[in-house]
Amino acid sequence: MTLRSVFSTLLIVVLVGGAASGARAASREEIDRRVQRALEEFHENVKDSQSILSRASGYLIFPRITKAGIVIGGEYGEGALIVNGQTVGYYSTAAGSFGFQLGGQRRRQMILFMNDDTLEDFQDSNGWEIGADASVAVVTLDAGGAVDTTTLDRPVVAFIFDNKGLMYNLTLEGSKISKLDR
Repeated sequence: MTLRSVFSTLLIVVLVGGAASGARAASREEIDRRVQRALEEFHENVKDSQSILSRASGYLIFPRITKAGIVIGGEYGEGALIVNGQTVGYYSTAAGSFGFQLGGQRRRQMILFMNDDTLEDFQDSNGWEIGADASVAVVTLDAGGAVDTTTLDRPVVAFIFDNKGLMYNLTLEGSKISKLDR
């Protein structure tokens, strides 16, 4: 078996597996349970997390984004928009990439809308693309889990984490966020 056929086979497996997992959309209840677990992890990993969330006009939580690729990659996840402590809508995020890549990853992502105008722009959009519709500042933590508060002055900020803690050096550029009919 040649290297080319091995890569072709792996690519087919990834694409078919990704299509199959995307075809079975999570229910509202599943998304709500996953969102709750992601919020708990956020509070465990980020100092003053409650204070940070209270500063936001609303926040979008994607508790499970799955990324896979062999040269051509893609990612997909479903989540909820929380305003005043209540879920007001369900959304999906998707992105594609091309380049040297092999493997997969799961992560959680939280996007905070730090003022009413950015939240309203997001809610009024028909598909929202990070980088085109808004610039998103990815928040970093110091060694003690404290947030660089200057980042929180930006209109839209994001936290990217997994069950092992905050993840670094990731970009959200090109991710498309769309409202789900639930």
